[in-house]
Amino acid sequence: MFHVKHMDMVIRFLNGFLMIALPLALGAILVQRFRKPWRLFGIGVLTFLGSQALHLPFNGYVLAPILDKLQSTLASPASYELILSLLVGLSAGLFEEVARYVAFRSWIKSDRGWAGALVFGSGHGGIEAIILGGIALYALVQAISLRNSDLNALVPLEQVPIVESQLAAYWHAPWYVAILGAVERVFALCLHLSASAMVLQVFKRNNPLWLVGAICWHALANASALIALAKWDFFVSEGVLAIFAVLSVAIIFILRPQPSEITPSPTAPPQKFQHHPPGEISQEKIEDSRYA
Repeated sequence: MFHVKHMDMVIRFLNGFLMIALPLALGAILVQRFRKPWRLFGIGVLTFLGSQALHLPFNGYVLAPILDKLQSTLASPASYELILSLLVGLSAGLFEEVARYVAFRSWIKSDRGWAGALVFGSGHGGIEAIILGGIALYALVQAISLRNSDLNALVPLEQVPIVESQLAAYWHAPWYVAILGAVERVFALCLHLSASAMVLQVFKRNNPLWLVGAICWHALANASALIALAKWDFFVSEGVLAIFAVLSVAIIFILRPQPSEITPSPTAPPQKFQHHPPGEISQEKIEDSRYA
């Protein structure tokens, strides 16, 4: 049915593989660099999954009916696209950043630091990339199995033209389009790390406005990408995400604590040894010294 080059399959496999491998590699680098436990990465994974357990039903049962009603009442398609992008972005930001806040408040009390936030964020954004990478590899396997198959024997007759057009679009996409999924996940990981660093500030600075800021930052990034996709094309949308990724990296380093905040000051006077006259040393202290 389709003449598929080996390079086409390699690029599409590489796309899915990188979406899975990159967040795992990032997690390993951060864990090793900052000597943090993998538990933080795992908490990030569970936090994302927990947020989606509430986020997806909310989108399906609450947000979708609202959007359907707006679509029928708004005269301008552009106005509907703008409102849709903003509401979808706000929904993602609200559920994911509140989930991050709950994790910091409940499960990461002992690692409320910049480095711990990055490891946690790599797990939160990493599992999203891993899931999407698995879907991409599954789509590749399906496309390979169907490319030379008799679709009339596999799908209902009325769906054959639809499946054929989908397969044609899949295999005819240029290599640089096929690999964009992995590139987009790199941008998204930067956003997740910056959001984790921002939510951490709620506890470091005792200011809940940082949670509001993280929600707005997440919502703005998602909404901007959706608006660019609707108004222009996929490449412009990815360019918008690239800008947010650069800004996210800047946020991460701006929020990095100064060395004086995490290490003792080199100018601090050394602790003096306290000499006790023989009469002041108790038997209890003598016993304790045996295990010092």
